[in-house]
Amino acid sequence: MNLVLIGYMGSGKTAVGKALANTLNYPFKDLDLVIEDREGNPISKIFSDQGEIYFRKKESEILKELIDSQNKLVLSTGGGTPCYGDSMEFLLDHNNVKTIYLKSSLEVLSKRLYSEKNSRPLISHLKEEEELTDFIRKHLFERTHVYERSSEIINTDGLSIDEVVEEIVLKLF
Repeated sequence: MNLVLIGYMGSGKTAVGKALANTLNYPFKDLDLVIEDREGNPISKIFSDQGEIYFRKKESEILKELIDSQNKLVLSTGGGTPCYGDSMEFLLDHNNVKTIYLKSSLEVLSKRLYSEKNSRPLISHLKEEEELTDFIRKHLFERTHVYERSSEIINTDGLSIDEVVEEIVLKLF
């Protein structure tokens, strides 16, 4: 079974994904890193040079290819991955996929992302914490209904990476 982690940026998809893959002895892939590797450029450069539509098409194409070619994979996606095109429907309709929404509160995401904002091109221009919180609030409003369609929802607030992994394993196995 392929396990696909979805959620907003900063929700822990990559950190939890690596730990989950290690626990299950599954390979781990970060969709953004696979895209960067295949395209030979960072996501920010793909966006600026090719545009978001090009990026979203590549993202969908590579997502489907990875899922269709694997039997046991832990995949962390970008925060927007399930929200564009038919990606969420593809994942939900696929017999060999469980989607896991790592749900973090607005407060936790704001605090976590404010300290990381300079390394995240989508939010690096936001100077004040209140600006960032409003940005995240808007995105969560737009995306939560998609995220909550996941096979499983794990509330991550106050949990360590190992505790989140344990909850996932208990729910799925």
